[in-house]
Amino acid sequence: MDFARRARHKPGMALDLRKADWLTATRVRAYLWILALLNLGTLAALLASARQGVDRNGFLLGTDFLSFWTVGRMLQGDANPYDQAAHIAAQQAYFTQADAFTAFFYPPAFLPFCYPLGWLPYFPALAVWLVATGALFAFALTRWLRAYPLPASWWLLLAAFPATVIEITHGQTAFLSAGLLTLGMLCAGPRPFLAGALFGLATLKPQFGLLMPVVLLLTGQWRVGVAAVVTAMALGGLSAALFGTQVWPDWYALTQAAQSAMDAGTVGYAKMVSPFAGLMLLGIPQPISYIGHTAVGLTVAVMLAMAARHRRRYTPELGALALAGAVLVSPFVLDYDMLLLMPAMIVVVWQGLSDGFRAWEKLAVFLAFAAPAFTRPLGMSLHMPVMPEIAFFLFWVLWRRVRAAPLESIHHA
Repeated sequence: MDFARRARHKPGMALDLRKADWLTATRVRAYLWILALLNLGTLAALLASARQGVDRNGFLLGTDFLSFWTVGRMLQGDANPYDQAAHIAAQQAYFTQADAFTAFFYPPAFLPFCYPLGWLPYFPALAVWLVATGALFAFALTRWLRAYPLPASWWLLLAAFPATVIEITHGQTAFLSAGLLTLGMLCAGPRPFLAGALFGLATLKPQFGLLMPVVLLLTGQWRVGVAAVVTAMALGGLSAALFGTQVWPDWYALTQAAQSAMDAGTVGYAKMVSPFAGLMLLGIPQPISYIGHTAVGLTVAVMLAMAARHRRRYTPELGALALAGAVLVSPFVLDYDMLLLMPAMIVVVWQGLSDGFRAWEKLAVFLAFAAPAFTRPLGMSLHMPVMPEIAFFLFWVLWRRVRAAPLESIHHA
């Protein structure tokens, strides 16, 4: 018998990925602390090595936030934020990086969020932005953990999640969008009008709402839908009232440039984590990549519809499933948007601790939690997409739970 066969039969040496029994509570807590310290160390090193607010690679701290802050400044002076030439000039008046600028393709629903940023200098505005939006997501996380208690503190989960440090270093909108959506999914049952209002505010990233009608219509949550539409229209009307009705046609015209930028890989397919980006990263022709992405998106939508019809009424588990699916149906998703996976991971772990983990569940959560740390490096260095597969893996294990559980065992938050 060779060494490989002896290792398979020797007690304690087998690695059963289906059960992942090696992921004990003690080890998981240790891993969380290690990741949290690595994240904090990364932030500390970034700040310590920066010179006058510019990191060692020549990027302004906060990188993408420069776009939002510039829009805030432009709106203070009644400038058109969707005039790309004016936007580039306004950015470079503050900070110039050779042959690069941070584009702004967000809809006018985001403009009221940007407007107050222009009242402050760049770095104070960045600090306020991260603290305010981070507090929103942290609050949403605490509410999920109150509904689905885990033996881990909210601050440890947040500090350890690699997507958190990516969001902070980019100064992006994921704390805001994920906070609104995750909190809305938790409120949809007991507080439908509040949930709808939160969803309406989340239209700053409308691509993440594609699956929402599937869940709301099939579970009879018409009040959530009405409140979401009313809030979205009110937010859009507020943008038009404050900044002029022309912002809407100007934004619509700019969406063509946004589509071209995504198709050309200007953002970088290694930074994106959708099935479309993964296929493009592998060198698959663009039309086939779109077909493959559409096939994945339709599969996710059908699976979600099956789960919703099985449940017949809304539960937070369905909301978590919809959020996990949201990162698979939109072609434009980045690694910091993986904050949307947090509710799905919480629900799977809570259910596993309650009645025993099923095959593959521990591994799916482990990979989904750790993946944002290595998905971009693997994509950039090896052209290897991993996040779409892992996100679908997590979606599948939660879908299996939602479909298999008897109706009377539904957990109500």
